[in-house]
Amino acid sequence: MEIKILESVLERNNKIAAENAKTFKENGVFVLNLMASPGAGKTSFIIKTIQGMQGSFKLGVIEGDIASKVDAEKVQETGVPVIQINTGGACHLDSIMIQKALPHFDLKNLDLLIIENVGNLVCPAEFILGENLKVIILSVPEGDDKPLKYPLMFSESDVIILNKIDLLGLTDFSLERVYQNIKGLRKDIKIFEVSCKTGDGIEDWLTWLKERIEEAM
Repeated sequence: MEIKILESVLERNNKIAAENAKTFKENGVFVLNLMASPGAGKTSFIIKTIQGMQGSFKLGVIEGDIASKVDAEKVQETGVPVIQINTGGACHLDSIMIQKALPHFDLKNLDLLIIENVGNLVCPAEFILGENLKVIILSVPEGDDKPLKYPLMFSESDVIILNKIDLLGLTDFSLERVYQNIKGLRKDIKIFEVSCKTGDGIEDWLTWLKERIEEAM
């Protein structure tokens, strides 16, 4: 019975996600579904991305959290339109939540929409939202074994951001091990080593993202 219920939920979610994807394409909006565990640096990474893209592209952000609007207020300081979704306990965003948020944006006036999913390495992997790319942030303090512990999240993602790379010397995190663990799940995944604190690697990410957006236009 539980399996049937889950299949029904995912089937409905996928149907709405397809509708969202169609809406995004019709309006020329490129969409990132940004996932990570709490504290990995999602909001800091979004702000760095906004700062690097403003002037070239028009951006919007959807902030997903179980409660509060702390992250939305931080992003709002950049001047981009932000919509907060509080799930009230749900551990992920779903396509229906995203669909309900879209009327609050002027989609014709957006090039890039960044969706910050709820901090979780489990549930978000199963719920597509209509995005162009799934991006997961893995921070150095979390450890290099996370791809082994949460294989679905890493195998379903298109891009991995290795964040807080400036802390490598303070931990036993191994780049060799994490690359081996990741590539064992998905060989074609794109990986960027960045530090939102020092700015290292951010320009490489921005250049690559701009190329993907321009290709989709």
